[in-house]
Amino acid sequence: MSAEKILACPIISINARVWRFWSFFLKHDYMRYISIIPVTAMTVLMFTDLYRAWGNIGEVIINGYFAVLYFNAVLRVLIIVRYHEEYESFLEKISDIYEEINSMPDERIKEMVQLFTKRARMMSISNLALGAFISACFVVYPLFTGERRLPYGMHIPGVNKFESPLYEILYVMQAVLTFPGCCMYIPFTSFFASTSLFGLIQIKSLQHRLENFRQHGSGKSNKEQRSQLEAIISDHQRVIAYVGELNGLVTYICLVEFLSFGMMLCALLFLLVIIDHYAQLVIVVSYIFMIISQIFAFYWHANEVREESMAIGEAAYSGAWIDMNQASKKKLLLVILRSQVPLEISVGNVYPMTLEMFQSLLNASYSYFTLLKRVYG
Repeated sequence: MSAEKILACPIISINARVWRFWSFFLKHDYMRYISIIPVTAMTVLMFTDLYRAWGNIGEVIINGYFAVLYFNAVLRVLIIVRYHEEYESFLEKISDIYEEINSMPDERIKEMVQLFTKRARMMSISNLALGAFISACFVVYPLFTGERRLPYGMHIPGVNKFESPLYEILYVMQAVLTFPGCCMYIPFTSFFASTSLFGLIQIKSLQHRLENFRQHGSGKSNKEQRSQLEAIISDHQRVIAYVGELNGLVTYICLVEFLSFGMMLCALLFLLVIIDHYAQLVIVVSYIFMIISQIFAFYWHANEVREESMAIGEAAYSGAWIDMNQASKKKLLLVILRSQVPLEISVGNVYPMTLEMFQSLLNASYSYFTLLKRVYG
């Protein structure tokens, strides 16, 4: 396993470096434990506080939001640590394929690689910046409420958490743990986006090479034509395997996001109705924006991979297939037929992640919100 190769690949390097810093993969040292164990303990205490606050709907919704958020963060990291070899192998394959595609003599493909790489890096950086900003809001918000409150609800049986100096200790502890918690949650979203964008690089380079057949296919010998077509078919099989492997790494985390997103969005929308302070309104809107932006990143990029994979057949048909021999035409026909089955990233290996699915999720959340609002009166 070449850690240097993974860390040097620009399309994945930012998220890989964050995970490596916290020792989630590529190395194993104390950094893993000083992040995972305290954040996990804090998450458990958040869920105990939900039981204590049951009946106070506003407090339950806010505390439930943080509990689910940190539960997802811990779950993501535990999966990465448990299957670190699979993640490391997958990222090493990305670095190899990236170098191969970027070394192609075609300038159009090189420009496309640079464009998608820049997009992936900007998204990774902006996600971290957004996560840091929202996390800072989590931490400083209680200071403006005029009362003793912690950033995240916690319940320690038999202990008054608002007595000094315990209150100050818990506040500082939560503020400190917010940073590793952010690094446990945000980079996985960026990992999904970056690896999806790399899938798009492979798909679009494949489309370009098929379309380019139109310019050069008729003047080539049968042997050269066959060799070029076999290389395209091999790369098509490779991108099919790539999307399948990516789906295997993320599908169950996407399922957890799917189940928790609708519930939390519905609850936060309802909270907007019952709160009566402007500061609370601002902070709840920021919570809603964060969860929508994170889940939208999943569905948008998965949908792009699906749509572009089906466009491979159109690119193949636009080539100079009419000048090929029968054997090459049959091979090209197989590419067209296979492209009719979209490459999909799914939720729990059940539902494909598409924008239509995202819209249905929003509609369902709003429907439950209106029902809850009517029941509440």
